[in-house]
Formats: sequence, C-alpha cells, structure tokens
Amino acid sequence: MKKRVIIGFLGTQLDGGHGSARWEKWRPSVALAQHEDLVVDRFDLLYSSPAQALARQLKEDIAAVSPDTTVRVHELPLRDAWDFEDVYGCLFDFAREYPFDTDNEDYWIHITTGTHVVQICLFLMTEARYFPGCLLQSSPPRRQGHGSPGNYTLIDLDLSRYDLIAQRFSHARTEGVALLKSGIATRNARFNLMIEEIEHVAARSRAPMLLMGPTGAGKSFLARRIFELKKTRHQLNGRFVEINCATLHGDGAASTLFGHVKGAFTGAAAERPGLLRTAHKGLLFLDEIGELGLDEQAMLLKAVEEKRFLPMGGDLEVQSDFQLIAGTNRDLAREVTAGRFREDLFARINLWTYFLPSLAERPEDIEPNLDYLLEQASGEIGYVARFNKESRAAFLRFATSAGARWKGNFRDLHASITRMATLAEAGRITTPVADAEIGRLRHLWREPGTPDRAPVDLDALLGTERAAQLDLFDKVQLQAVVQACSGCDSLSDAGRKLFAVSRAEKAKPNDADRLRKYLARHDLTWDDIRGRS
Repeated sequence: MKKRVIIGFLGTQLDGGHGSARWEKWRPSVALAQHEDLVVDRFDLLYSSPAQALARQLKEDIAAVSPDTTVRVHELPLRDAWDFEDVYGCLFDFAREYPFDTDNEDYWIHITTGTHVVQICLFLMTEARYFPGCLLQSSPPRRQGHGSPGNYTLIDLDLSRYDLIAQRFSHARTEGVALLKSGIATRNARFNLMIEEIEHVAARSRAPMLLMGPTGAGKSFLARRIFELKKTRHQLNGRFVEINCATLHGDGAASTLFGHVKGAFTGAAAERPGLLRTAHKGLLFLDEIGELGLDEQAMLLKAVEEKRFLPMGGDLEVQSDFQLIAGTNRDLAREVTAGRFREDLFARINLWTYFLPSLAERPEDIEPNLDYLLEQASGEIGYVARFNKESRAAFLRFATSAGARWKGNFRDLHASITRMATLAEAGRITTPVADAEIGRLRHLWREPGTPDRAPVDLDALLGTERAAQLDLFDKVQLQAVVQACSGCDSLSDAGRKLFAVSRAEKAKPNDADRLRKYLARHDLTWDDIRGRS
C-alpha cells in the first residue's frame, strides 16, 4: 500500500486558536488527522515566518490526535501571501526541491486553507503536475462543538478519468473541426490532420499563423473560419479584418494598415485609424503578405510584437491588440534569402505554418465539396439546382482525372458549379450541361499557343475498367502518345514524330513498328487512334 501524504498551507485564521477552547473549534488542518476512516502517514505543512508559532502548535496538535502521522513544517520565504508572483514563485521552488516519490506515495494537496491566492496557485501547480497528486477540499461539520472533523472531498484533475468530461471535450473538438471545414466531410488524410491541429492551436494560442498555398486553395476561407471558431469560444470579441497586400502600394500601404493623422501627406484631409486598429481585439488576415514593402514589414513586426505602432505622420504611438494570420503563395524562406522579406518578421510569423494543398492534390475532396458549392450556388441564383445521376458521375470522373488541372483551385470549382447551376433547366443539371462545362474548363485551362484540343479520354478509348487498371505513369504516357498521333496521316508519320531523336541512332529505323508494338501493349491499333482523330 502506498503511503498517504497531505501537503497544505497553514491557515492563520481557520487553523488558529488559543488554550483548550481551540479544540471546540473546527480547524481544517487538524481535522484531517481526526477522521477515523482516513490514515494520514505524513503531513507537510507550509507557512510563512510570521506564523512560526502557530505552525509549531499545529504540529503538536496533529501529533496529539494522530500519533502515527509524521508532521513536517516548512517555512517559505513569503513576503506577501496575496501577491501572485511571490506566492507562485515560493511554491514553485518548494515543489522543485521536494522529493516526490509517486511509486510509493500518494499526494493530496489541501486547498482549504491559506489566502485565495495561495489556493489558486496550489490548484494551478497541481493541474500542471508540479504537485503530482489530487486536490483535497475539506469542510466543517454542520454543527460546531460536537467533535466532528467535518467532511473532505478529493478532486482528481486527470480529465482522462472522467468519461463524460472527456466526451464533451472530444465533442467540442469535433464541432470545432467541423466548423473549420464548414461541415464538409473531407477525405484527404493530410488535409484532415492539418485541420485537426489548427483547431487545437486556435483554441490554445493567440500567436500568429502563416497559411501557405497556391491562389484559390482556401487561405482566406480558412482564416475566416478560424476567427469564427475563436469567436464562439469567447477568445475574440473584435472584428475579422482582411486585406490583400498585393493591392497596397506606396504611401497608401502604410496608411491603409497603420492609419495616418490629418495632414500626414497631400490629400490626408482627415485622420484615418487604419486596419490594425480596426482589428483591435479581433483577427487581422493579411493575404499575400509577401507583397508588403520592407518598410511596412518593419512597422508590422513592431505592431505584432509590442501591440503598438506609429500612424503615418503621428508623434504618439497607438495600441491595437489583434491576432495575426498571414497568407502567401510565395516561398517566404526564398524571399528572405533574396532580401525581399525581413528575416525577423518571417521568424515571428513562422511559429504555426500550414501549407494548404491545391485542389488537384485533393481529388478525393472534390465530391464532398460538390454539394456544399451547389448549395451556395443555389442561394445565389435563387432556386435549388441538383445533378442527375449520370451528369454527376460524368463531371466527377472528369474533375478527379489527371486532365483536370484546377488552375484556380476552389475558385475554379466554385465558378464551374455556379455556371452549371445557372444553366440547369428546372434545377436539373443534365449530362449535356455537364459535358459542355467540361469542354469549357478544358478550353480555359489550355496553354497559350496550343491547339484547342481536348485531352485524351482513356475511358472512352480503352473502356472504364481497363483504364482504371493503368498506373498514373502509364496513363500520362499513353495520353501523350495518342495526343501526338492526332493530326498525323499515317502510322509511319506518327512514329517519326514520336521517335525523332532516337531514330537518328539506328541504321534502319522502323518507327511504325515501334509505335505499333507500343499500342499493342494496350490492345490498341492505329485504326483505334485514327478513329479518335
């Protein structure tokens, strides 16, 4: 059996008393040793120097009621029991030097006595495991003077032992993650892990975040969701303020961000607070932060670190306590190396950095986003639009294929869904509407100067089942070969085009035969290819 050890602070009022009358009074520290069902092997009693006499008296009284309890008194160099810093520092030093032996001893931290500051510090240090034990709360009997030691209660701060609390915390985290994803059941494992960590960080930290990723990947959307999450948890009560730094130029950049005083420059007819002050107690999202000038970067660093800055033309600093989220599609580490971004600012905003993958890297998330974007589009056009089964399958087959480039990421997908919803007759997106949209996207994504030719549809060429059995490498290679054959008059002409370099090394090149054998590997003939053309 482990030994039971109580650690508590002497209460100058509750534990005090003189003469024999003190035994008629409920004294919390002494009462703990009077419980018949509670064996206390050791009592470590903490006190400050003015209470030395009382500490000696309590030691004797506890020994009198419980001879088997070892009482050790510890004088702390405490100047003011109501000063948080002083109390916490003394208790921290005590805990650091105390020879805890958790294998052989159980520790109960008594928080009934001492000033409220002492009780709070004991709670915090037990929660942080500086005191590796449970909290002990005692209370007096209902009627004084009858020798009853009162009651005591243990409070175990290990939340993992409380199933209901653990379930509520888990449910709250699940709700937070769902809020960040707008309720979309995304399937990409990498993205989901990132969102779970962001939820955890957002709930615990006000440090800057850096969201990296290509244009349209959802940085602005995610920043606003982080704000909404923190707002629901009462961590922010200000506004969400957003600006794309690529739109800021010259004096207007500093004025927009930091504000200006009247007359700061030509045209400054009135004072302007600036976005940093507008974001006070809220969240400031600076998209494309890599576009900021070096002077503005220096001012921003001061504002982030010190929460104060000088408006343009001003002599007095102003304050703004905001949380910063920065977004960029640039590699800021390279920008630092090139001298275009301040290293100290990069270090300050690089604590929590997340890279949002492009839509093409998350093809499994296109389908879960489809219904969400359709609902948005329906709200914009004023009626409910839905795919039929065939059109949905056709669009998803194209949207998740290697030929779908999604250059603008979610902006492209949102625009595509909006177009189909707008063109839907009676709210039904039919196969012709989906096919026309697929053609439009292919046209939009073609490289400048290239023929307006649709990518090779391997499903149509090989059949869906055979195409699904190909590795991505083989798919890309076959698509390129078939595309190169387009416009060629013969098998030999296509072979010369495809093997233009290697054929020069052969004494008797047979380009047509090489191409025929390659196509045969996929059960294709020249007629199949020519038929496509």
